Amino acid sequence: MKTIKSILWAIVITLSLQVNAQRRYSVAKSTFEVAGTSNIHDWVMRSTEGTGSAIFTVTDSKLTDIKNLTITLLAESIKSSKTSMDDVAYEALDTKTYKNIRYVLKAAEKLNETTWLLTGTYTIAGVSKDYKTQIKITTNDNGTFTLQGSNRMTFLDFEMTPPTAALGVVKAGKELTVLFHITLTDYAKNENVLVIK
Repeated sequence: MKTIKSILWAIVITLSLQVNAQRRYSVAKSTFEVAGTSNIHDWVMRSTEGTGSAIFTVTDSKLTDIKNLTITLLAESIKSSKTSMDDVAYEALDTKTYKNIRYVLKAAEKLNETTWLLTGTYTIAGVSKDYKTQIKITTNDNGTFTLQGSNRMTFLDFEMTPPTAALGVVKAGKELTVLFHITLTDYAKNENVLVIK
């Protein structure tokens, strides 16, 4: 009888440890860049206003699984150094109809201690498309995680026409590169999140 109780007790402890290893994280800070070309010059637009959350499995302070990752970026928070360029970009993105750019993880594969391959869905201008993204994840001393990566995509991927300016004299190239640098912290410790106890 004692043996059965011991086994059951061991199972309960194991399950408790597994549950405790899954933690919810939220975006503490972020930097996003959209880089492209035109027939005149290269261009970059940036935003630091990404929000989102994740569920990580952490064992012995190491990230062992990514269960969930969702990032949302207000489309009109992405800005260049020129208002006229921003206006053209927002028209291409149809920000009056589609306020947000969104990323939702579908699957995550750990390649080594710092490199992961993510499969997820970008939704831009109301159109969704899956991408594979190889990212570097750094575990920081304060218990936060930093995700860095990039994706190559085209305007056509999201049924957008490359924007033009100056009465068609300036024409954007077809390809874009989206770069991101995101720091996620334990949801309960994030000063930017209201926690109701």
